[in-house]
Amino acid sequence: MEIIERKVEFTTPWFQLVSKRVAGESAPYYALAMQDYVSVVAFTEQDQLLVVRQYRPAVERHTLELPSGHVEKNETPEKSARRELAEECGFEARELELLGKLISDTGRNENRLWCYLAREVAPIPAGYVPESAVETILVPRGKIAEVLNHADFDHALHLGALLLAVARHGPQLLALK
Repeated sequence: MEIIERKVEFTTPWFQLVSKRVAGESAPYYALAMQDYVSVVAFTEQDQLLVVRQYRPAVERHTLELPSGHVEKNETPEKSARRELAEECGFEARELELLGKLISDTGRNENRLWCYLAREVAPIPAGYVPESAVETILVPRGKIAEVLNHADFDHALHLGALLLAVARHGPQLLALK
Protein backbone atom coordinates (compact mmCIF):
# COMPACT_ATOMS: atom_id res chain seq x y z
CA MET A 1 0.00 0.00 0.00
CA GLU A 2 1.08 3.52 -0.66
CA ILE A 3 -0.15 6.98 0.35
CA ILE A 4 -0.73 8.89 -2.88
CA GLU A 5 -2.12 12.12 -1.41
CA ARG A 6 -1.90 13.77 1.99
CA LYS A 7 -3.95 16.86 2.83
CA VAL A 8 -4.54 18.84 6.04
CA GLU A 9 -8.31 19.20 6.32
CA PHE A 10 -8.62 21.00 9.65
CA THR A 11 -6.20 22.65 12.09
CA THR A 12 -6.48 23.49 15.80
CA PRO A 13 -3.79 24.52 18.29
CA TRP A 14 -3.76 20.89 19.53
CA PHE A 15 -3.95 18.79 16.35
CA GLN A 16 -4.45 18.64 12.61
CA LEU A 17 -6.95 16.37 10.89
CA VAL A 18 -5.17 14.86 7.89
CA SER A 19 -6.82 13.01 5.02
CA LYS A 20 -4.76 10.39 3.25
CA ARG A 21 -5.54 8.69 -0.01
CA VAL A 22 -4.29 5.13 -0.15
CA ALA A 23 -3.57 3.69 -3.60
CA GLY A 24 -6.49 1.51 -4.68
CA GLU A 25 -8.93 2.91 -2.09
CA SER A 26 -11.84 5.17 -3.07
CA ALA A 27 -12.41 6.88 0.29
CA PRO A 28 -9.81 8.86 2.22
CA TYR A 29 -8.37 7.67 5.49
CA TYR A 30 -8.21 10.21 8.34
CA ALA A 31 -5.48 10.60 10.95
CA LEU A 32 -4.62 13.07 13.69
CA ALA A 33 -1.26 14.79 13.48
CA MET A 34 -0.15 15.95 16.93
CA GLN A 35 3.05 16.86 18.72
CA ASP A 36 5.09 14.01 20.10
CA TYR A 37 4.64 13.35 23.81
CA VAL A 38 6.96 12.42 26.68
CA SER A 39 6.29 10.46 29.85
CA VAL A 40 8.68 10.02 32.77
CA VAL A 41 8.82 7.13 35.24
CA ALA A 42 10.61 9.06 38.00
CA PHE A 43 11.83 7.91 41.42
CA THR A 44 13.03 10.21 44.18
CA GLU A 45 16.19 9.57 46.18
CA GLN A 46 13.83 8.24 48.90
CA ASP A 47 12.54 5.53 46.51
CA GLN A 48 9.18 7.17 45.78
CA LEU A 49 7.45 7.21 42.38
CA LEU A 50 6.32 10.65 41.21
CA VAL A 51 2.68 10.75 40.14
CA VAL A 52 0.57 13.80 39.35
CA ARG A 53 -3.12 14.37 39.91
CA GLN A 54 -4.92 16.81 37.66
CA TYR A 55 -8.29 17.55 36.09
CA ARG A 56 -8.55 16.44 32.48
CA PRO A 57 -11.40 18.10 30.54
CA ALA A 58 -11.25 15.44 27.80
CA VAL A 59 -12.41 12.74 30.25
CA GLU A 60 -14.18 15.21 32.60
CA ARG A 61 -12.49 14.07 35.82
CA HIS A 62 -9.28 14.03 37.82
CA THR A 63 -6.65 11.49 36.79
CA LEU A 64 -3.46 10.07 38.24
CA GLU A 65 -0.61 10.14 35.74
CA LEU A 66 3.14 10.12 35.33
CA PRO A 67 4.82 13.48 34.73
CA SER A 68 4.33 14.08 31.02
CA GLY A 69 3.60 16.52 28.23
CA HIS A 70 4.23 17.57 24.66
CA VAL A 71 7.58 17.78 22.93
CA GLU A 72 7.73 21.48 22.10
CA LYS A 73 9.18 22.84 18.87
CA ASN A 74 12.97 23.15 19.00
CA GLU A 75 13.16 20.71 21.95
CA THR A 76 14.50 17.20 21.95
CA PRO A 77 12.28 14.61 23.64
CA GLU A 78 14.81 14.39 26.50
CA LYS A 79 14.75 18.15 27.05
CA SER A 80 10.94 18.05 27.06
CA ALA A 81 10.97 15.23 29.63
CA ARG A 82 13.26 17.28 31.88
CA ARG A 83 11.07 20.38 31.46
CA GLU A 84 7.85 18.49 32.26
CA LEU A 85 9.41 16.89 35.35
CA ALA A 86 10.41 20.36 36.56
CA GLU A 87 7.17 22.15 35.62
CA GLU A 88 4.75 19.55 36.97
CA CYS A 89 6.63 18.27 40.00
CA GLY A 90 9.50 20.60 40.84
CA PHE A 91 12.11 17.86 40.43
CA GLU A 92 15.20 17.48 38.28
CA ALA A 93 16.88 14.34 37.01
CA ARG A 94 20.61 13.79 36.94
CA GLU A 95 20.18 11.15 34.25
CA LEU A 96 17.35 10.07 31.99
CA GLU A 97 17.22 6.64 30.40
CA LEU A 98 15.21 6.30 27.20
CA LEU A 99 13.01 3.26 27.72
CA GLY A 100 11.61 3.41 24.20
CA LYS A 101 9.19 5.21 21.96
CA LEU A 102 5.65 4.09 21.31
CA ILE A 103 2.96 5.01 18.79
CA SER A 104 -0.01 6.35 20.71
CA ASP A 105 -2.66 4.81 18.41
CA THR A 106 -1.62 3.14 15.15
CA GLY A 107 -5.16 3.42 13.80
CA ARG A 108 -5.59 7.18 14.19
CA ASN A 109 -2.57 9.12 15.51
CA GLU A 110 0.74 10.02 13.89
CA ASN A 111 2.55 11.07 17.07
CA ARG A 112 5.02 9.17 19.22
CA LEU A 113 5.35 8.76 22.98
CA TRP A 114 8.93 8.95 24.26
CA CYS A 115 9.24 7.04 27.56
CA TYR A 116 11.99 7.81 30.06
CA LEU A 117 13.17 6.47 33.39
CA ALA A 118 14.67 8.89 35.92
CA ARG A 119 16.20 7.46 39.07
CA GLU A 120 17.04 9.53 42.13
CA VAL A 121 15.34 12.75 41.04
CA ALA A 122 15.83 15.62 43.47
CA PRO A 123 13.77 18.72 44.24
CA ILE A 124 14.74 21.84 42.32
CA PRO A 125 16.76 23.89 44.86
CA ALA A 126 14.90 27.21 44.60
CA GLY A 127 12.42 29.16 42.56
CA TYR A 128 9.99 26.35 41.78
CA VAL A 129 6.43 27.58 41.31
CA PRO A 130 3.95 24.68 41.15
CA GLU A 131 2.02 24.34 37.93
CA SER A 132 -1.53 25.46 38.46
CA ALA A 133 -3.98 22.64 39.28
CA VAL A 134 -1.32 19.88 39.20
CA GLU A 135 -0.74 18.04 42.47
CA THR A 136 2.43 15.98 42.92
CA ILE A 137 1.99 12.71 44.80
CA LEU A 138 4.97 10.75 46.10
CA VAL A 139 4.19 7.02 46.10
CA PRO A 140 6.45 4.75 48.19
CA ARG A 141 7.76 1.87 46.08
CA GLY A 142 5.79 -0.64 48.19
CA LYS A 143 2.51 1.16 47.37
CA ILE A 144 2.95 1.40 43.57
CA ALA A 145 0.73 -1.63 42.86
CA GLU A 146 -2.11 0.08 44.76
CA VAL A 147 -1.78 3.18 42.58
CA LEU A 148 -1.62 1.12 39.38
CA ASN A 149 -4.86 -0.59 40.39
CA HIS A 150 -6.57 2.71 41.24
CA ALA A 151 -9.41 3.58 38.85
CA ASP A 152 -7.98 7.07 38.26
CA PHE A 153 -4.61 5.71 37.02
CA ASP A 154 -5.89 4.57 33.65
CA HIS A 155 -3.85 6.48 31.05
CA ALA A 156 -2.88 3.71 28.64
CA LEU A 157 0.25 5.50 27.44
CA HIS A 158 1.53 5.83 31.00
CA LEU A 159 0.83 2.18 31.71
CA GLY A 160 2.82 1.46 28.54
CA ALA A 161 5.76 3.50 29.87
CA LEU A 162 5.64 1.53 33.13
CA LEU A 163 5.54 -1.74 31.19
CA LEU A 164 8.65 -0.70 29.26
CA ALA A 165 10.37 0.05 32.57
CA VAL A 166 9.45 -3.39 33.90
CA ALA A 167 10.49 -5.09 30.64
CA ARG A 168 13.91 -3.46 30.85
CA HIS A 169 14.56 -3.62 34.61
CA GLY A 170 12.25 -6.35 35.91
CA PRO A 171 9.18 -6.22 38.16
CA GLN A 172 11.30 -5.34 41.19
CA LEU A 173 11.65 -1.82 39.76
CA LEU A 174 8.02 -1.20 40.68
CA ALA A 175 8.07 -3.58 43.65
CA LEU A 176 5.74 -5.94 41.78
CA LYS A 177 5.88 -9.62 42.65
